[in-house]
Amino acid sequence: MSQHTASASLPPPGTPVLSEEVREALEQGQPVVALESTIITHGMPRPRNLAVAAELEAIVRAEGAVPATVAVVDGVPHVGLDKEQLERIAGGEGVRKLGHRDLAPAVAAGATGATTVSATAFLAARAGLRVFATGGLGGVHREWVQTQDESADLQLLARTRITVVCAGVKSILDVPATLQRLETLGVTVLGYGTERFPGFYLASSGEPVDWTVHRPEEVAEVMAAQDLLGGPESALLVANPVDKAEQLDPGLHDRVLAEALDECRGRGITRQEVSPFLLDFLVRATGGASLEANLAAVRGNVALGARIAGAWAARQ
Repeated sequence: MSQHTASASLPPPGTPVLSEEVREALEQGQPVVALESTIITHGMPRPRNLAVAAELEAIVRAEGAVPATVAVVDGVPHVGLDKEQLERIAGGEGVRKLGHRDLAPAVAAGATGATTVSATAFLAARAGLRVFATGGLGGVHREWVQTQDESADLQLLARTRITVVCAGVKSILDVPATLQRLETLGVTVLGYGTERFPGFYLASSGEPVDWTVHRPEEVAEVMAAQDLLGGPESALLVANPVDKAEQLDPGLHDRVLAEALDECRGRGITRQEVSPFLLDFLVRATGGASLEANLAAVRGNVALGARIAGAWAARQ
């Protein structure tokens, strides 16, 4: 049996197609972890991106779970990609970046695109997956009072029952405002082995978390309690800090981020162009160190996501 062969019979248009491996794992109650695809297409240079995509799936397998990379291919949402589909997404040609709001037009137009956090969470939850591992979430942007700029990730997670393992939110954002927004939206945040909210490139943003857990089984217990209590179908965020030995130097981070924000204002860059500009600036100004810290965080999140998925499967 091929590990990634797509199901022979396609479901109705717009319904996620599960790879055979993912479908069988779900049917048998085995652990499955959703992975986003924008990190492959828009998060790093080619050809390294394809190698990283394969590496992340291998990390999930090494922890005893099944990886389910999510993307839209020719207008069909897929949860679990075969080798050819993964290579096509990594190739980048004609591959769009799809948030949750972009899924409907992408399906209608037969487009191919990589899914962001919001789109991945939506499709994974719809397919019956309960755990999703990523790098950092989007959030409330700096100078929100002037721009009203907030990531679609937050609202989507407020109404989607999925556990998201992340390294906090991107440090280019307003972290305290994002945490406040998550509280307002009713999204639970757990610090994994930490009492401080992670800072994406940094092990700590300096902001406190209200709840701390130390084992995957504890996360699974919270997930079960969510279901038992009922109520809004909100997500559970597991904030897992990058290892201090692999974080970006805090002094370098703060200096370069300040320079990036000044450059952004000076060039009049606004709205959706802000985040890509700042992230690219950090990569160039740190000589690639920010990208390596990002990848270290993602690797840790993917491994933890697989362990949480295993603990959740063991409870079922």
